[in-house]
Amino acid sequence: MRAELGPVGIVVRPRVAVAVLTLSALAFCGLVASVSIGTFHIPLGDVLGSLFGVGTGDADLIVRELRLPRALTALLVGLAFGLSGAVFQAVTRNPLAGPDLIGISAGASAGAVGVILLGGVTAAGAGSFGAVPFGALAGALLTAILIYTMAFRGGTITGYRFVLVGLAAHGALMAITRWMLARADIDQAASAMVWLTGSLNGRGYEHVRWVGLALLLLVPPTLAMARSYQLLQFDDDTALSLGMPLRRARIALLVLATCLAAVATAAAGPVAFVALGAPQIARRLAGTAGIPLVTSGLVGAAMLLAADLAARLAFSPTELPVGVVTGAVGAPYLMWLLARSNRAGKGG
Repeated sequence: MRAELGPVGIVVRPRVAVAVLTLSALAFCGLVASVSIGTFHIPLGDVLGSLFGVGTGDADLIVRELRLPRALTALLVGLAFGLSGAVFQAVTRNPLAGPDLIGISAGASAGAVGVILLGGVTAAGAGSFGAVPFGALAGALLTAILIYTMAFRGGTITGYRFVLVGLAAHGALMAITRWMLARADIDQAASAMVWLTGSLNGRGYEHVRWVGLALLLLVPPTLAMARSYQLLQFDDDTALSLGMPLRRARIALLVLATCLAAVATAAAGPVAFVALGAPQIARRLAGTAGIPLVTSGLVGAAMLLAADLAARLAFSPTELPVGVVTGAVGAPYLMWLLARSNRAGKGG
């Protein structure tokens, strides 16, 4: 189905539209459930009243001040991870090219942990933000530059080489992070370890503002490059024949994806497998040959909200870090993806 607005034509695929609407509804339901369910249960009507600014009493206080910041952070972080994973997998044409697997999240982690240790953040201040986002962003960008430089050969870059270099960078950066933890005092190491697991505990409106502002700056240029994003999923010769500046478009999209992953990692830690799994789930839901960008972001948001809710309820009243849940679910998925890629001859 094609819609036209003046000189602009938009192709709307009904299945993609249905997937976007359904995932948006699921994300909203996950947000409401995350705010409603807890040690003190809040009725759905009171939750909706608080969300739309007409709530009263203790329920309004619990919703707006205690639970809503965490739920909004999960929503925005999941969206950022989903978009980042989609761009990495589309640009490299490899389903294994998630930022948490190829070293981008590890670079962000190393930068953030360095800031935590140098800044003297203790376990009591684990939820504070300060310079952590900037350390994560610097670490992720430097890692991306290193990976791209090492993987670039003969005027091009292949997904197989990109993933191999990324895996090597991931191992080296994790070793550096462990070395920093070994030299830290026990309070700083405890704070950093909680963050490294991937956790949404103690998240406040400062995290919502940071991630929200970053998404406002990063999502529009990412969506504006939708044509380049689509063409990069074909082979290089096809993209070049259609007049696309291949190297410039690839670098621009990789920078945007790196920044999205760094922002998400700075807010919640290196939550595993959301960026890896969301694009593949979105592609199957939308029924497209390529990876749908917006659908991937919505899948990531819904996944992280569901995982955080499960982390809170599985062993209540003890709350697990959300990274434990995503890791437990994602590890079997990764093994299945590796086996499927090898059977199909698409490991590279």
